[in-house]
Amino acid sequence: MMHTGSVQRALRHTELGLTDERAVDMYKMMMLARRFDERGQLLQRAGKVNFHISGITQEPSQVAMGFAMDRERDWFLPYYRDYGFVLSIGMTVKDLMLSLYAKGEDPNSAGRQMPGHFGSKRLRIVTGSSPVTTQVPHAAGFALAAKMRKEPSVAIVTFGDGSSNQGDFHEGCNFAGVHQLPVIFVCENNQYAISMSLEKQTRGRICDRALGYGFPGVRVDGNDPLEVYRVFKEARERAVSGEGPTLIEIMTYRVTAHSTSDNDMAYRTKEEVDEQKAKDGMPVYKQYLVDAGLWSEEKEATLQAEIRATIDEANDYAEKAPFQPVEDAFRYVYAEENGEG
Repeated sequence: MMHTGSVQRALRHTELGLTDERAVDMYKMMMLARRFDERGQLLQRAGKVNFHISGITQEPSQVAMGFAMDRERDWFLPYYRDYGFVLSIGMTVKDLMLSLYAKGEDPNSAGRQMPGHFGSKRLRIVTGSSPVTTQVPHAAGFALAAKMRKEPSVAIVTFGDGSSNQGDFHEGCNFAGVHQLPVIFVCENNQYAISMSLEKQTRGRICDRALGYGFPGVRVDGNDPLEVYRVFKEARERAVSGEGPTLIEIMTYRVTAHSTSDNDMAYRTKEEVDEQKAKDGMPVYKQYLVDAGLWSEEKEATLQAEIRATIDEANDYAEKAPFQPVEDAFRYVYAEENGEG
């Protein structure tokens, strides 16, 4: 039997409008993203793929914000660590594996871009670019179009703390504030911009910058997915009701190197990383579900086996899939007579 505190905690998801099934699905999606990410690192180290960029421990917040959005109406502009986010809005592990192996069936770019450059017209994921932060003014543009068309949709754009110091961030925020656009700006503050720690980047709280542009800024603990869900649900409701943008700063931590090309021990200590790993929100959320009577170790074992099979199948398929044909190299680069270019 649960004690009173556990009973109170177990009600949090229902108070937020999440069914028991949706609350469990959030955990399953976090774990799927975690296991894919881990496999990506192993594949790179084994020489199977050339590059991987990781978002381990950022999954709870990424999945929560994905679950708070409308997959049929909203526009999504993710950044390169957002595996939990893009999986939550409809991408599959097979999609991600095809991108990792740079194969022709990669839905993002037919294998032309590095992994993490997401894009899917079908899923309303706006193609990302390698120069960081360019997606922020793009999001303001999508939000402006939605407002002009009187569509009940929101543009949500994510970026890292390093990106928040780029000019594109400020221009996008200013434009959205002036025009009261339905856009959610999301800084996934994982404390590092490649090798640059947060204290060497900025003196203030990133969320407080919203005040200068005339809309709310909110800071939220990325290890608490239910609180993240609440904050994003409220931000979306504000946006569709015509109240304008919100800047949300998710406090999280990058426990892996910036990418597989980075030696993070050159600029931080193992002790620091281990301390942050201990704050991982996934075991806490799992325990919440157990306390609520929605999860068990038996269900956990079944889930892990299912995820392993899913990732193995996707990996085998992607590894054997063909690269893009050489004759298609210039498709979507130059105009074509048949209008398909």
